Amino acid sequence: MILLILTGLSLAFYYFLIKPLNYWRERNVPYTQGVPLFGNAWPVVFRLLSSAEVNQKLCQTHADKRYVGMHNFTSPILLVQDPELIKQITVKEFETFPEHRPFIPPDVDPLWSKNLFAMEGGERWHEMRATLSPSFTSSKMKGMFVLMRECSKQFTSYYLRKGGMVTVELKDAFSRFTTDVIATTGFGIKCDSLEEPSNEFCVMGGELTNFRGWKGLIFMLNIFIPTLAKVLKLPMFNKSVSDFFRSIVSDTIRTREEQNIVRPDMIHLLMQARAGQLDREKDASVPETGFATVQESEVGKNFQQRKDGITNDDITAQVLLFFFAGFDSVSTMMCYAVYELTLQPELQARLRREVDEAFSQCGDDLTYDVLMSMKYLDQVICETLRKWPSFIGTNRRCVRPFLIQPKRSGESVLYLESGSVVSIPIFAIQRDPKFYPNPEKFDPGRFSEENKNNIVPYTYLPFGAGPRNCIGSRFALMEGKLIVAELIRKFEFVVVEQTKVPIVLSKTNFNPIPDDGFWVGLKPRTL
Repeated sequence: MILLILTGLSLAFYYFLIKPLNYWRERNVPYTQGVPLFGNAWPVVFRLLSSAEVNQKLCQTHADKRYVGMHNFTSPILLVQDPELIKQITVKEFETFPEHRPFIPPDVDPLWSKNLFAMEGGERWHEMRATLSPSFTSSKMKGMFVLMRECSKQFTSYYLRKGGMVTVELKDAFSRFTTDVIATTGFGIKCDSLEEPSNEFCVMGGELTNFRGWKGLIFMLNIFIPTLAKVLKLPMFNKSVSDFFRSIVSDTIRTREEQNIVRPDMIHLLMQARAGQLDREKDASVPETGFATVQESEVGKNFQQRKDGITNDDITAQVLLFFFAGFDSVSTMMCYAVYELTLQPELQARLRREVDEAFSQCGDDLTYDVLMSMKYLDQVICETLRKWPSFIGTNRRCVRPFLIQPKRSGESVLYLESGSVVSIPIFAIQRDPKFYPNPEKFDPGRFSEENKNNIVPYTYLPFGAGPRNCIGSRFALMEGKLIVAELIRKFEFVVVEQTKVPIVLSKTNFNPIPDDGFWVGLKPRTL
């Protein structure tokens, strides 16, 4: 009897924990052997490496390969690092790979499943993207610029009032700034999260974006053990947070409709989209937000807008998505930009000269057009996004079988079943010396007029690629450029005792940020 039990346990161990690790070997795909249960995620689980470092190590080990097989626990993932294959998957074969791997099943949390990032592919996503994309043109961003500028002045004034040099942890500071920006541009609410950190909007926003504790467990389950997550059906947002933001959106829309209020913010644009009053006008006089801006595909331009209109829940879902992106990814971009400028005073001085010249053209009120005319600022932001992308990668899930044809010696035809997940390791690709010589060096010159055309297409992916790219790239770039320009005009960035050199990436946070924060000194300038 004991022998039968041991035999059964051994067979179960093999079929559920060992055999899945042979998935890529059986398909003649290069791979690095994982360990039972944890797959290639074991260094992250045991806090030996960050997620970014795990992906980078896999890519470096197989640097001459177009793709690499890996496992997130027992789930097979194909890591694609060849630019042409990335283009094929994200653009040419978009209808085969139209969606991201879901964090949670679509019926578990309506607010999460309705946002543009989380929606599954198909007609509903196409219609929503076509409906929303006119809200994110450069002309719409220019109209929103004045609201964002008020937040940047509020931010710099707070630290100027401190008197003398102040030591700042940038992630916390910029998270509060982006909270204020999203409050005013997304929800039509004015708040000051530095002066009043306990205001209700700031508290609820913090709860919304807090991925520690229970919510962190939900997130990790869906990333690493999606089968278990499907069974448990745990929502992303708790009821109090969902009800709070639903109430804000509903009350704001009702008040504006009753009182005919027009305000140049996201709710107004989405209300216009619901009414079918938005079009994709192209104003040639409005400059683009920079080299990193992703262009809308033909999907967003030509597909019919939603036939059934946009509900209040749809609007709430999109604005909450902006909150997620602004609170974390955009604030991370700002942190790394200021951090790198702090470490290289000569680059900081060069940017300051450009900023001072720009402000001399328009006084204390920087304009959208002048901000977008700053070429070196654009180079700094582009290089920040190259060296420090806010996400280590992006992914696509195929909805029908797909064949990857062999192109190099040793490759076989690779059959991807419907539901297979392909990951694009943005962090690793943008630090690959084949594409970016001396990749660890922060060098804005990579994006100068004479150099930027040398960048290989589909190796610079801070906002993704193809029809499913980030719809808010213009918003993020405008916000990041504005706060860096305002800060560098008023302060010198200096190294302080708490400044970590080099940055050590967190082994517990999925995104590439340090556990110890970003500490710099802000030393007021004499203007």
